[in-house]
Amino acid sequence: MKSVKKVAVLAVIAIGIYSCSKVPISGRRQMNLLPESQMMSMSLTQYQSFLSENPPMADNMEQTKMVKRVGNRIAHAVERYMKDNKMSGRIKGYKWEFNLVDENTVNAWCMPGGKVVVYSGILPITKTEEGLAVVMGHEIAHAIARHGNERMSQGMLAQGVTTGIAVALRDKPGLTQSIFLGAVGAGAGIGMLAFGRNQESEADKMGMVFMAMAGYQPEEAIPFWQRMKAVGGGGGTPEFMRTHPSNDIRIDRIKEYLPVAESYYSKAN
Repeated sequence: MKSVKKVAVLAVIAIGIYSCSKVPISGRRQMNLLPESQMMSMSLTQYQSFLSENPPMADNMEQTKMVKRVGNRIAHAVERYMKDNKMSGRIKGYKWEFNLVDENTVNAWCMPGGKVVVYSGILPITKTEEGLAVVMGHEIAHAIARHGNERMSQGMLAQGVTTGIAVALRDKPGLTQSIFLGAVGAGAGIGMLAFGRNQESEADKMGMVFMAMAGYQPEEAIPFWQRMKAVGGGGGTPEFMRTHPSNDIRIDRIKEYLPVAESYYSKAN
């Protein structure tokens, strides 16, 4: 039994070594044990299920038009960044979609594959198109950084699942699905991804670069998070803020990174 466990551990280590990749912009090494194509396939199923229960708001509404406009501008910026840095393979198979749902919850998310949903409840806090770009840039950054894959890989290892995703789905479908839902935040009605604080800070920086390349002033991230801080201080933590760094720490880090993000903004304008 001990020898079997030892072999399993060595196998995991070997997989980890060969599955390490670098996150764009931050350069952080991460472990993704799962084929991204499988993550996108599972996400698409969950995404379609969500929309069947939460129909998107009409395309002719001004708020919907804004969500789609911001999303498309940031998506084009992402594609340009990936192409310029010879990383286009990282978004292979992406089919961008941007939807606004009528839900009074302070929330937004982006699934692997580029499926983005914004909840109407966050719009009073974003206030402007630039404020919305802060949120959407951040959420899209989570997907580009493959944080969901990283989270699921960690979850599978924590549960002792060292087989491939296909085998895991066959042998332990309930456990594997549960890990997936937790990794992409699709547990209780789909909420913010339960990412770690380092991943959140990483998404902040990447999101600022993407919004800057899309022509939005990255400095707008500061007043947005100040408004989020005010909402959080009113009692009851919005879903969008759970598991995130404290707002003061987040704002300080954004200010530190702002000169880098603004250099991208200068090139875009």
